[in-house]
Amino acid sequence: MKLRQMAVAFLFNDKQEVLLLQKKSNSAFLSGRKVPIGGHMEEAEINAPYHACIREIGEETGLTAEHLNNLTLRYIVHRIRKNSEIRIQYVYFGHVSADSGLIESDEGKLSWVDQQEIIHQEVTATTKEMMKHYIETGRSTNKIYVGTMKSLRGEPDITWGELEDWEA
Repeated sequence: MKLRQMAVAFLFNDKQEVLLLQKKSNSAFLSGRKVPIGGHMEEAEINAPYHACIREIGEETGLTAEHLNNLTLRYIVHRIRKNSEIRIQYVYFGHVSADSGLIESDEGKLSWVDQQEIIHQEVTATTKEMMKHYIETGRSTNKIYVGTMKSLRGEPDITWGELEDWEA
């Protein structure tokens, strides 16, 4: 079974809108869907998802680390894809400076979406479930949550738990 790791970011502006990338309709991966900024980690980044996230943000938006505030790991999501690939997604949340200019990439179109409206957009089930949790629980804390994607009565669902250290 193959293992794939990804690093993505939900970037907020001062209006509490989130920057999403709408993939091109001819994209091989998630065509036409709106996705958070990010992507697959390179082999040299396996132990450094933050650096992979910064690289992906730069490639997809033109933003650099200097344009970002409080980019913090908030979620780690696990899922299995068609019993052939285990995916681990490291999800960062942060803010974009008001004076930051965006540069479109060839991967799709960037747009700001009200955080409350994301669950009504053409997004992945993982994005929808994560934003629901963030709005209900995550935005009022700095904890890191780990989620496992599954099907609940035929609908996508994520079981969440706090990432904690345990000492005997």
